[in-house]
Amino acid sequence: MSPERETPDATIRDAQPTDASVIVELIRELARTEDVESGVTTGLVAEYQAHGDSGILVAELGDEVVGMLSWFMRPGLFHGGHWGYIDELIVTAAAQGQGVGDALMSAVMGRFEVAGCIEVAVSTVFGNDRAAALYRKHGLVDEALQLEKHF
Repeated sequence: MSPERETPDATIRDAQPTDASVIVELIRELARTEDVESGVTTGLVAEYQAHGDSGILVAELGDEVVGMLSWFMRPGLFHGGHWGYIDELIVTAAAQGQGVGDALMSAVMGRFEVAGCIEVAVSTVFGNDRAAALYRKHGLVDEALQLEKHF
């Protein structure tokens, strides 16, 4: 676990079990913006956090959680080392534009670097230019196309 990281406005920390319900609400907020439903539950949040190769960071403004970033690491054969993946990055509409996403990205990129990851990946929906700009600011580049199938 890394120490808390503070920005001028936000505190970034590892999510605790007591954060599960707010994490569920953040994910559901993201799903609504994409006009889909999410099956996330507090139990699934706990399961995600229990894996040693994944975690969730939360961002607080004052005493309120206003953002989260879920991530995982795994070995990658092609590049011959571990890589990190940013699973979800969500900032409440009210907190957007205050550096919360940037602070979450800085925290996770530092974690990946310390862990010795040789590659970091993230995906975002087409047209999410704001998110793409944030990822590019942190050194990520357009390199692949991710295809999905939902069951």
